[in-house]
Amino acid sequence: MELGISTFVETTPDPETGKVVSHAQRLREVAEEIILADQVGLDVFGVGEHHREDFAASSPSVLLAAAATQTKRIRLTSAVTVLSSDDPVRVFQDFATLDGLSNGRAEIMAGRGSFIESFPLFGYDLKDYDELFEEKLDLLLALQKSEKVTWSGKHRPAIQNIGIYPRPVQDPLPIWIGSGGNQESVVRAGLLGLPLVLAIIGGSPLHFAPLVQLYWKAAEHAGHDLSKLKVASHSHGFVAETTETAADKFYPSTQQVMTKLGRERGWGPYSRRAYDSARSLEGALYVGDPGTVAEKIIFLRKKVGITRFMLHCPVGSMPHEDVMKAIELFGTKVAPRVREEVARWEATQ
Repeated sequence: MELGISTFVETTPDPETGKVVSHAQRLREVAEEIILADQVGLDVFGVGEHHREDFAASSPSVLLAAAATQTKRIRLTSAVTVLSSDDPVRVFQDFATLDGLSNGRAEIMAGRGSFIESFPLFGYDLKDYDELFEEKLDLLLALQKSEKVTWSGKHRPAIQNIGIYPRPVQDPLPIWIGSGGNQESVVRAGLLGLPLVLAIIGGSPLHFAPLVQLYWKAAEHAGHDLSKLKVASHSHGFVAETTETAADKFYPSTQQVMTKLGRERGWGPYSRRAYDSARSLEGALYVGDPGTVAEKIIFLRKKVGITRFMLHCPVGSMPHEDVMKAIELFGTKVAPRVREEVARWEATQ
């Protein structure tokens, strides 16, 4: 069971003061958070790609590279790379560079992205949303498999037996598929034999169990070695010394962000009642003291089959010292308990 942190490097107004941290400051803070996550023994840190004012990381590979040479063990991944609006060659080169700097700890998490700002920014039409992803994933996988590539498609100029450099330390450089939970993307990941990341940020995580089983069936049908595949979850959460403290600290920024996104996407306002409901054992929020958060992750492993858990922290802007404390507790208190219990449970299966 792997455990890690993910962030979108948000720069939203402070819910109490209205103050906005600069992009530069938040980027430097996240580099410190990655270093701490490594020091407390976490397995992976992910940075999401966005192209709007309230998110500072338009280039996750650059931010991850800033921490690569100051960390020793932690794996470094995008969460996600919006592949549909990017150039797969540059994506591969950027993460191969990160792989070299980190001596073999880079990963790519490829997805369509739940935000669409990058499409007009880079000159793509949203009507090609699905086609772009399929074609560019095909090229990215060709780059993963071979140093010299011959490829042609509809949305990018062809490549004729051209070498792609630098080469990564890992062979192959890991490529994950990020999914919001639709059957098509889950089946695609399974058929391709690629590890899968599910964004479990609402409703009951138990609803994702059939999707995980569908993924394994697709991978088995395609003849892939199931022992080499992984399924991860990306879920909002926060850890503090007590559950009450965690709940009260995490709510204001979460409420602000979810309500804003709700206005953009036609959802209703986010309430404390919905928030507290999601903190229950079968809810999608992993907020509480170390014991509470560990119990929920263990439950997710046993009931859904998740083999990597990524705590998305923070949601919105929170004090850097609170985020650092949450990472410390997650690494030193939550992770050992989860690993021990999961190892004991798996030995009986």
